Amino acid sequence: MEAARTRLEAARRAGLKEGAARTMAQAFALLLGLGLLAAGVLGFFFGGSSFGTGSHPSGENLLIFQVNGWHNVVHIATGALLVLFSFRAASAALALVLFGIVYGAVTVWGFIDGNDVANAVAIDDEDNWLHLGISAASIVVGLASGTLGLKGRREHRRLPYELEEGAAPGRRRRFGRSAPVERPAAPDERRDVPAGERHEAATTERPAER
Repeated sequence: MEAARTRLEAARRAGLKEGAARTMAQAFALLLGLGLLAAGVLGFFFGGSSFGTGSHPSGENLLIFQVNGWHNVVHIATGALLVLFSFRAASAALALVLFGIVYGAVTVWGFIDGNDVANAVAIDDEDNWLHLGISAASIVVGLASGTLGLKGRREHRRLPYELEEGAAPGRRRRFGRSAPVERPAAPDERRDVPAGERHEAATTERPAER
């Protein structure tokens, strides 16, 4: 009983790890994607909408963040990808890590240039710090959820072997099939009863002939 309870607890822990990884990665990717989509759409109405290029592309503030048409398009595109990849746990974790790497590169570029990225995307210092925080959080969540999911899957794979080792003789599962259960020996087949006694027992139990 105690062994069965231990195995059930191990299965529950493995399921919780996989569930936490799935919820964390997918929820973060979905929320971040929706936030970027909203920022991109609102940027066209309450921020900059020009598609100018050059060393100093023009942009306007959305709250305290400088945006232009190209910046809004980047937000909409990356937000849509995150929402799309959020439907599966593994793809959400991978998308978050890749997104964090790309936005980290954009952050470095923005700090070096100071005014734009690729002579098209208008930025300011507030944008750079926001991008830095988003990229760091995405990488951390993606790696953490991927690690939890991997641990949970490994524990699930080990459970059949643990169940086999803890099963009673004659009831162990091998290669996914149940081994035949040993049939209790009949009274006259028990080895601990002498042959003479078995014969007498059989004679006594036999109904009398009329």
